[in-house]
Amino acid sequence: MIEKPNYEVGDVVKLKKPHPCGSSEWEILRVGADFRLKCVGCGHQIMVARKLVEKNTRGLTKKRTGSGKSLKTSKNNGKPEKPLAFVRQFWYNNTP
Repeated sequence: MIEKPNYEVGDVVKLKKPHPCGSSEWEILRVGADFRLKCVGCGHQIMVARKLVEKNTRGLTKKRTGSGKSLKTSKNNGKPEKPLAFVRQFWYNNTP
């Protein structure tokens, strides 16, 4: 019988279909009955049922041990990203 891979937070999975940004690799942020995945290409986050992730996985890259950092570095050189609510408020206040 085929053994199911052991998914852990920080691992990168390659899924069957690519994201609209072109990347088909996703970093796992949460594991449980459903997964929170973050696109490696653009940073978009989604929640997907475990069953769909297991069905559509084409590859699994384990996180590096020891460093405590994910495989992809932040676009902002280590600075935290601004929350979406702040971005929306800024956009609504600055539109003509």
